[in-house]
Amino acid sequence: MSQRQNSSPLTHQVTLTVLTLAAFALAILVGFGFYAAFQADHASLERQKMFIADGLKDQIAAVEREQESVSIWDDSVTNAKTGNQEWMAENLSVWMYTYYGHNQVYILDAADHPVHAMREGKVVDTSAFGEDASALLPTIGKLRAMLARPPKADASGQPARMVAEDLISLGGKPAILSVMPLVPNSSRVTQAPGTEYLHVSVEFINDAVVGRIAGKYLLDGARLAPLSQTVGAAAVPLVDSHGVILGYIGWDQERPGLDLLHKMGPALGVALLVAGGVLAFLLRRLRRASFALQSSQDQAQYLAFHDTLTGLPNRALFEDRLRRMLLFAGYDAARVALLYLDLDRFKHVNDTLGHPAGDELVRQTAARLRHTIREVDTVARIGGDEFAIILLDVRDVRSAEDIAERLLQKLCEPFRLIDDQIFVGASIGIALSAGPETDADDLLRKADIALYEAKKNGRGRYQVFAGDMDDLLLRKRKVEAELRKALTGAGGIKLAYQPVYAGEGRRILGAEALIRWGHEVHGALPAAQFIAIAEERGLIGELGKWALTEACRFAAATELPWIAVNISPMQLRDVNFAEEVASILQETGLDPARLQLETTESVLLEHNDAIGSVIAALRKSGIRMVLDDFGTGYSSLSYLRRQAIDKLKIDRSFVRLLDEDPSASAIVKALIDLARALDVEVTAEGVETEEQRVLLLAMGCNQLQGYLFSPPLEPGQFLSLPGLSAGPQELTNARA
Repeated sequence: MSQRQNSSPLTHQVTLTVLTLAAFALAILVGFGFYAAFQADHASLERQKMFIADGLKDQIAAVEREQESVSIWDDSVTNAKTGNQEWMAENLSVWMYTYYGHNQVYILDAADHPVHAMREGKVVDTSAFGEDASALLPTIGKLRAMLARPPKADASGQPARMVAEDLISLGGKPAILSVMPLVPNSSRVTQAPGTEYLHVSVEFINDAVVGRIAGKYLLDGARLAPLSQTVGAAAVPLVDSHGVILGYIGWDQERPGLDLLHKMGPALGVALLVAGGVLAFLLRRLRRASFALQSSQDQAQYLAFHDTLTGLPNRALFEDRLRRMLLFAGYDAARVALLYLDLDRFKHVNDTLGHPAGDELVRQTAARLRHTIREVDTVARIGGDEFAIILLDVRDVRSAEDIAERLLQKLCEPFRLIDDQIFVGASIGIALSAGPETDADDLLRKADIALYEAKKNGRGRYQVFAGDMDDLLLRKRKVEAELRKALTGAGGIKLAYQPVYAGEGRRILGAEALIRWGHEVHGALPAAQFIAIAEERGLIGELGKWALTEACRFAAATELPWIAVNISPMQLRDVNFAEEVASILQETGLDPARLQLETTESVLLEHNDAIGSVIAALRKSGIRMVLDDFGTGYSSLSYLRRQAIDKLKIDRSFVRLLDEDPSASAIVKALIDLARALDVEVTAEGVETEEQRVLLLAMGCNQLQGYLFSPPLEPGQFLSLPGLSAGPQELTNARA
């Protein structure tokens, strides 16, 4: 009894040790088995993807070879140019469908006009080309460029093949597009450069084509999956030359690792039985806990350093890489270039197409940036539509500018969002490291300043940081601070009023309010200068509200028929602007019919629904809209024809040359006739001589403004003008 009691602890210990070792060995075996199976499946999947990708390339090459068999042929050149429809059908189109399975063929002349068309084995009218032209013309243009500048021969001395191909979408279906010139195969037929006819061949990528591709590699279940269909890991995207995904080729994934595990199932079952139920339970719990913990850590690590929308490095990882690259560059005496990139019309896309479209635009932008830069460089998403790019080992400023130009060109290409083509463009700021002492934060600041300058100078361009930009930025910030102070009532900002006279020069029809700022240090600052700073720094709303309130209050206290106030296009982009104006009119007691709002032609170029709604609301309330500096921009005549404005103001640059330049006189006469045809009023500004007045009056312009009559005046000086001494009735008549 005592002996059995003494052996019991030892047995328990041995049993526990054996079970522990068995569990450990089983864990290693199972873990290695699953890992090996996963690696085998992963490697197999990558091979399958490579097979499909290579098969697609082979299919494209096959289309080119098939097309080449008829495009390099004397008879093709002569019969195409003579318009022999029957011959082209038998040899260039229907034959391509019957023998090779090409679904659509177009023969284009030297001006890219269709002379023959075939669809699905039937000759159709050449007008069918127009239905597909938008998808075909980019590739056709690419071939025309190659023909204009033939590439050099390859290393073997063989002339380069003249072919342009792409994947396109026709009627919502992906297709292989190949374009070749019809050229002679002998010296018997001559063809001058630039007169080549083109053979355009389209083969739809359908299940049959996909089956042929997959059949080469014994892949089962191959199919074409549209974008709307969810695809698994066993899929390869069909991507065109612009990076747009047209669809997917999917198949039933081969899983050699999983199949092996299935075959080993009975042996593993025996091992599990030997290990015991307890070990299986504990192992299962351990695996679940370990897997959940690892997934959580991986996700946290990824989210900490990557952007979830694009997969690009985020600001934290970007700044870390920038500091590391600057450190390495200091050791190697290399230079680092930092590019700040901002999309120009991102907010417009978000406002018009919605945030999902904006997210897709960001994703496609990230893909284009990744494909444009080198592998050693880094592209990161800083936030919103802002990206930063680190270029390593840059020789000089020109190298960074070349990359910036390529990026701008790539982003100027259309984006496909929600079955529509969107054009955005971008602005880029460039800063280069100056040596081993370059600070990352300082380089970031300089790139940001350069980006600001690029956007200020017109967008769609790049700007390299220059030393004087720091001083310029400091001056602007100082003016901004002083402008903020002035708007709080510290003084300096005031309005002057310049009257608008009837043609005879005696009756005052109205007045324009002009903002002035008498700076205590710099004197009278040009209005264009501090208004531009107000727009850049987000002060234009506050400044515009102040000017509008002061002008309305002044007009309400006089018998002036109307007062005109200049507003910024940025104010019209505010959906609440019409309500703000209504509130000011109610506060000052001014009749809306006595208020005219002047804006520039640039608002007509935006085609912005929000701006159109604001203008419509203002005009509906009785306020009159005036187009200032008319003739200096690119006005939309259709917008004018819809009566979106009530008055045109002819710019002083035309009026100044009236009595000197006949062309200026003709332009002014045309502008006045246009205004009369549109049934809107017209005012000429900048009238300085009696000759100009007489000419304008003869042309039919009865509202004149300029130094010939009066300069802008202080309120007290303005009220003392003779034209304002008339009674209310005469002023009312003057308005008419």
